[in-house]
Amino acid sequence: MTRTIGICILLLLALPAFAGSEAFLEAPVIPGGTVLKKTKSRLETEVNLSHDQVVGFYKEALKGLKDIKFREWKDATYIEDDSNRPWHSITISKEGGQPTTVTIVKDNWTWIIGTLVLRYVGVFVVLMVLLLSMSLSGRIISKLVSRMEAKKAASG
Repeated sequence: MTRTIGICILLLLALPAFAGSEAFLEAPVIPGGTVLKKTKSRLETEVNLSHDQVVGFYKEALKGLKDIKFREWKDATYIEDDSNRPWHSITISKEGGQPTTVTIVKDNWTWIIGTLVLRYVGVFVVLMVLLLSMSLSGRIISKLVSRMEAKKAASG
C-alpha cells in the first residue's frame, strides 16, 4: 500500500515535466524547435511541423483563455492577446512547407501608448464630424424656417 502511494506521488510529481511544454513570457513554446533569436522581449523559433500543425498546437494550448484572437493573414497566422499577459502576440509564418517560423513578442509600452493615442484622437475626430454636421444641418433648418416665416408674413 505504501509502495503504491509512493509510486502515485512520484508519477504526479514527474508528469508535468513530461507532459508540459516550454514557455516564454508565459506563452507556450513548441518543444524541440530551433531557437533563431532570443532576447528579453522576443523569441523566434523554427519547428519541423507544418503551419496547420503549429496552429493546432497553439489553439489547443491557448484553449479556454479569454481575450485571445486568431487572425489569418496572407503570409502568417497572428495570435494576439488583448489582456494583461506578459506576451503580446505569436506570429506563425505561412512560408509553405517545413520548417515553420514562430515568433513570440512581449507586450510593450510603444504599442500600448500608440493604441491609446489613436483612440484619443479618434474620439475627437468623431466629435468634430458630429459638430460640423450638426452646425451644417442647423444652418439649413434655420434658413428653411426663416424662408417659411417670410412667406407666411408676406401672404398674411
